[in-house]
Amino acid sequence: MTSNLTDSVLHYAAFTADPQGGNPAGVVLDAASYDAARMLAVAADVGYSETAFITEHDMDERRFTVRYFSPLAEVDFCGHATIAAAVALAERIGPGLLVLDTQAGEVPVLTVADADGALHATLTSVPTHTRPASGTELSEALAALGWKQSDLDTELPAHVAFGGVQHLVLAAATRARLADLDYDFDALGEVMRRHGWTTLQLVWRESDDLFHARDPFPVGGVVEDAATGAAAAAFGGYLRTLGLAPHGSTVRIHQGDDMGRPSLLDVDIDAADPRVRVSGQAVPIKQ
Repeated sequence: MTSNLTDSVLHYAAFTADPQGGNPAGVVLDAASYDAARMLAVAADVGYSETAFITEHDMDERRFTVRYFSPLAEVDFCGHATIAAAVALAERIGPGLLVLDTQAGEVPVLTVADADGALHATLTSVPTHTRPASGTELSEALAALGWKQSDLDTELPAHVAFGGVQHLVLAAATRARLADLDYDFDALGEVMRRHGWTTLQLVWRESDDLFHARDPFPVGGVVEDAATGAAAAAFGGYLRTLGLAPHGSTVRIHQGDDMGRPSLLDVDIDAADPRVRVSGQAVPIKQ
């Protein structure tokens, strides 16, 4: 890469305009010499839920290969670290379309600057899909969460949704149920590893186009994500499949409020396209 793309870890807050909000992500813009062990060690040292490592690039085509690591493991795709990496790149090479090659597939990201110069990014997910959760999956997850069947919104059934990685979607019947999250970290992590889920997408529907979310992430060594772009993409596919976005729509997700790191994720759903667009801002965190 060009000399102005440093190989040190950059720190960004994604899905926010406030460095004290959003979901922090590490970004390494030149990780061509890093092996998986080094990337995992760096991610563990940074301590954020995800760090993005750019391992290959084509500057003429604005195409980059990206790998994502939590403190405990590699993840095929991470939305908030994608937004952070795209903004970090746009700050150095200018706004426009970027193409990220991830282990989940190709993810185009459009970066634009608003009138004040703030950078916003919109990722287009790989094709999403969803299926109803089995009775065993649901009962095991509820037991680890300490939730009851009666805590769920019966109009939004439990599904396993994919938007690059898999998430169990559970809809709480009340905002109070969502706010009261005190789960068994080890037990839920074991359930998630057994079923191949990256996070749980716990949501509460305030209205048809406004949701609140919390995402436990024990398989990554993190109690909770403050903003989860991959889960937002999967949730967009879930809403489309359930016919809750029949003509295409945009929904907003508030996440991180209960952690003191408010985040805003805008999810664009096209009824005819299995891909979902997730948009947000990212800003540097001063170290």
